[in-house]
Amino acid sequence: MFRTKRSVLVRRLWRSRAPGGEEEEEAAAGEPGAAAAVAEPRAHLGGGRGCCPGKASRGGRAAAGAEAELKALTHAVLKRLKERQLEGLLHAVESRGGARTPCLLLPAKADSRLGQHWYPLPVLLCKVFRWPDLRHCSEVKRLCCCESYGKAHSELVCCNPHHLSRLCELESPPPPYSRYPMDFLKPTDCPDSVPSSTETGGTNCLAPGGLSDSQVLQEPGDRSHWCVVAYWEEKTRVGRLYSVQEPSLDIFYDLPQGNGFCLGQLNSDNKSQLVQKVRSKIGYGIQLTKEVDGVWVYNRSSYPIFIKSATLDNPDSRTLLVHKVFPGFSIKAFDYEKAYTLQRPNDHEFTQQPWTGFTVQISFVKGWGQCYTRQFISSCPCWLEVIFNNR
Repeated sequence: MFRTKRSVLVRRLWRSRAPGGEEEEEAAAGEPGAAAAVAEPRAHLGGGRGCCPGKASRGGRAAAGAEAELKALTHAVLKRLKERQLEGLLHAVESRGGARTPCLLLPAKADSRLGQHWYPLPVLLCKVFRWPDLRHCSEVKRLCCCESYGKAHSELVCCNPHHLSRLCELESPPPPYSRYPMDFLKPTDCPDSVPSSTETGGTNCLAPGGLSDSQVLQEPGDRSHWCVVAYWEEKTRVGRLYSVQEPSLDIFYDLPQGNGFCLGQLNSDNKSQLVQKVRSKIGYGIQLTKEVDGVWVYNRSSYPIFIKSATLDNPDSRTLLVHKVFPGFSIKAFDYEKAYTLQRPNDHEFTQQPWTGFTVQISFVKGWGQCYTRQFISSCPCWLEVIFNNR
């Protein structure tokens, strides 16, 4: 039977739809303590939403009926697209967002009914191709590369599912199992500091929470960059500091179409099998974006990342959380206004210590803290330190 190119594209897109949530365990595979975090996502992520994708629990007959209804609705939407739009959408889906793909602009008011619910087209396509448990547009965030970014009211809206990310909601109050001491407030001559390699080949004393050469941000009048990024493998920094001037930066190991900070091009002498294994899993990595309300981190990889930031937690807390961010999720990792508020605590003990709250730590694949075997981030195989320019 002869098939048109359009019908072939529609069939390929349907075959590329997201599975029904089975990849949850894969994302947490190999991480001590991660199974518990996945097993109880609702208790740890307020409101039933957050960094952990949920699972659908339907009976066999009901699931088959829902699948048939979703297929009919998806085909009806896709058949309205032009051939070029179908090709762009297929490229985005098959590359899992690794390729630069154009916006898929469709009428903003063209909602579709699925079961008892009405879904905007962007949410429907995200539900089909990325997150089957997605319910509402408030659960997603547009990436800055999208034409619809920052546009509240428009006749056309982008429906490319890889131009959106899932919002990671923070828990309140935080669970005690993941609390992490505020070691970044320790002075640099503390006894449990670890040696770090420097660009000059010497060795400096480094507290587990801060870079010794963060003084690069303190040059008078230097406003050319908004942050610098350092890549570490365990206790050794690899490569030079990467200065960031553009509002968005991709940090990756292997990205089909990307320019930015490529960790795969750095020369590393680390022969550890664990480091090499984790390095190979960085993949598409993360996207670091400076936006109006702060700095966002989007996890583009296929594995979770772990983030610690002074502005993510309760300002009255003397401990910090290490936050787990699943693939496809975004989190506001740094808030400038909150950081300036925290910079001058009233507590006399705080004021006697160096303040490095303008730093965010990000570990790929492996977490650290009290629920993991690694107590400090310097024990993680592959991690980043992002130092923000407070000028």
